[in-house]
Amino acid sequence: MTGTDTAASAPPVYASAELPPPTSGRVLLTNRVLVRISGPGTDKFLQGQLSQNLDDVKPGTSLRATGATPKGRAYCLTRLVRDGEDILLDLPTELAESITAHLRKYMMLFRGTAMETQTDGQIIGLLGNEAASSLSGEGFNNLTSPGDTLALESGFLIRTENTGEGLPRFELWQTSASDLELDNIPEKTLADWQASEIAAGVPMLTTTTSESYVPQMLNLQHLGGVHFKKGCYTGQEVIARMHFLGQLKKSLFRFHVAEVNSIPAPGTPIMAGERSVGDVVNAVGFNDGSCELLAVIRHNAVSGKLLADGQPDAVLEQRPLPYTVTEREGTASKDT
Repeated sequence: MTGTDTAASAPPVYASAELPPPTSGRVLLTNRVLVRISGPGTDKFLQGQLSQNLDDVKPGTSLRATGATPKGRAYCLTRLVRDGEDILLDLPTELAESITAHLRKYMMLFRGTAMETQTDGQIIGLLGNEAASSLSGEGFNNLTSPGDTLALESGFLIRTENTGEGLPRFELWQTSASDLELDNIPEKTLADWQASEIAAGVPMLTTTTSESYVPQMLNLQHLGGVHFKKGCYTGQEVIARMHFLGQLKKSLFRFHVAEVNSIPAPGTPIMAGERSVGDVVNAVGFNDGSCELLAVIRHNAVSGKLLADGQPDAVLEQRPLPYTVTEREGTASKDT
């Protein structure tokens, strides 16, 4: 299920992100939309399509999930939030139309279940603790780990992953338009949020990269996005086999490039000499001419000199992620 989106849903063009990265700020995430699934078959429908166990999606806890093809290739990376009997999820604007069209083919089996884009909803990214603390009051003390969620009058406040450098991050999912007391929080750009996503090791699929990776190649298991003991769902056999047989030979890495001619597009090959050893998933440029990117790379190639294809001087320098990818241990020197 690859995307067939119109120009209206083309990927956003990011301006340059700030360096040093802002430690406080708010960003309207126009590159993502909210979708509501409601009706008596909601949980059963999603249980058969996504990698997350719906029983674990409870008030106070929102979890990531992925939708995959029968061959186990991810076409959807999302988060699930329980709103009463409904489930809210987020989708990239670029892929939302094609993903919802695909899911509706299966939803037809669940009478009375509906899926609607929240046209009056929005997502605001929050950098640092300041904005989240002012919105949540005493409830802020309950937002300690990624996925911790607080119900607010205007929607839901979600703790997401810190950056590799430890910057706290949150998302405010507003289910309806409402004014917020955030005037004292500086407004930042979509590029600043994208830079924080890359620094947190959180990938986003595009029309180019949809169906390119098994979820573990995108580190979804370390972002809490794959439940390996739940029942059957589309793609489960391939995803489970890779996990239980230890077959993961490439995964998501974060890199910094000191100077680039242009920002590498998703899908750009990563080269080790004349050999392609992976490709770019997401990238963002900074106002000093550098860039950071997430790329899926073969484990046995990451210790060598890596370049973005077409940029012979753009040497990739590995940067830390806020989580450990255990499958890499002991594989760097093995021939795969």
